Amino acid sequence: MMHIVTDTVKTASEAEPLVDQPRSSALLTIIVLCFGGMSVALTQTLVIPIQIELPGLLHAAPADAAWVVTSTLLAAAVTMPIAGRLGDMFGKQRVLVVSALLLLAGSLVCALSGSLAPVLVGRTLQGLAMGFIPVGISLMREVVPPAMATTAVAAMSATLGVGGAIGLPLSAWIADAFDWHGLFWVASAFALVVLLGVWLAVPHVHDEHPGRLDVVGGVGLAVGLVATLLGVSKGNSWGWGSTETIGCLVGGVVVLLVWGWYELRQDEPLCDLRVTARRPVLLTNLAAILIGFGMMAQAIVLPQLLQMPDATGYGLGQSLLAAGLWLAPGGLMMLAFAPVSAHIMRRYGAKYALALGAFVLGGGYLLSFFLMDAPWQIAVAGVVCSAGVGIGYAAMPTLIMDAVPMHEAGSAVGINALMRSVGTTVASAVMAAILTGQTTLLGGVEIPAEGAFRTCFMVATVAAVVGALVALTIPRAEKAPA
Repeated sequence: MMHIVTDTVKTASEAEPLVDQPRSSALLTIIVLCFGGMSVALTQTLVIPIQIELPGLLHAAPADAAWVVTSTLLAAAVTMPIAGRLGDMFGKQRVLVVSALLLLAGSLVCALSGSLAPVLVGRTLQGLAMGFIPVGISLMREVVPPAMATTAVAAMSATLGVGGAIGLPLSAWIADAFDWHGLFWVASAFALVVLLGVWLAVPHVHDEHPGRLDVVGGVGLAVGLVATLLGVSKGNSWGWGSTETIGCLVGGVVVLLVWGWYELRQDEPLCDLRVTARRPVLLTNLAAILIGFGMMAQAIVLPQLLQMPDATGYGLGQSLLAAGLWLAPGGLMMLAFAPVSAHIMRRYGAKYALALGAFVLGGGYLLSFFLMDAPWQIAVAGVVCSAGVGIGYAAMPTLIMDAVPMHEAGSAVGINALMRSVGTTVASAVMAAILTGQTTLLGGVEIPAEGAFRTCFMVATVAAVVGALVALTIPRAEKAPA
């Protein structure tokens, strides 16, 4: 049995690995964790190809069927900071196993279901598995040799974008070639591989820091996040001035303010807000919101432009599967640029890698503004955007772990992942509002006008550039206090 004495003065990035693995074993660990990250992330886009068909497939009203997507996003947002805290308390490898079990259970429930209620249960369980990513990122520093750690963390962080990007063409092909249940059987197979990989290939280290679980804080965070994000994500369909939307937004913000007041008075809070208020952490999380906004804008706007009818004069008339395939190289580009980000971090510092990624993302959207005439042009712009996301996402965990103590790494990285999720949720609402607010008629049906797409690209460009400027203001982290 290995017993670890943690030097709480050291930050997460300064701490020595808890195990001494040979390079081949460490590489296998990295592959398993990255595959697990991609597997849980692709659940975010898993049902998009069949979203229009869901009411008929599940015998439900369209408004009710929309919860098949929303439930996963809300569960993911809630679970990421909580899973990070649980990993710090009970051991990260254990939490990864539980996350893989949740992914497997949720996928099997959906695969065996034919009605709305059990599918919602399964999709919620899949969302809860998203805690795998922040916990896996924080575990990397403990089980990977220092020479490999920066690249490993970068690759693992990039899977948050990669999984969603490759999930669209993969799920479109499965839905087109097989019954819709095939989506979840494939997800079940992935989950089983992840579970076995984490159990057999990821070292079982004693990195737990026992403490009291802040149940009240967990409930408060869940209620506040769900209400706020629900109001943002449903604002377009409910109406931004409706009682439901205003009630969710105001109620959610009030609950989060009370939750913050409560957490600051706890000896062992679920999320140590004093740590997140440190300038390096705070600014990194703000940049995460803006870059997450930019990433989701790409995922929403580019597929719609590719699938718009040729008769509009600006649409490219691609099928869902073809649109996914045109955009698939972008997902691979995110992963390919993770080592580039690691090199930049080692040579110049993580904040410059984050700023560069945001600037590249903004440049991709500027290309999109001018390149709208052919699918290959959209693919090129998508690759540039994805390269920026890959560089930027890879740098965030390093900035966080440079500024927090080892025993709070999981929770802090989880909050950072939550901030990315907040950015993607806000982007979904903003892009939908723009696309539905500037329309034209085609065959008596309102569809987004060409100007709406250009407006989306400019808004995303501004968000990315502001994210870059915020990143450049991130100071060198001071030594984290004990």
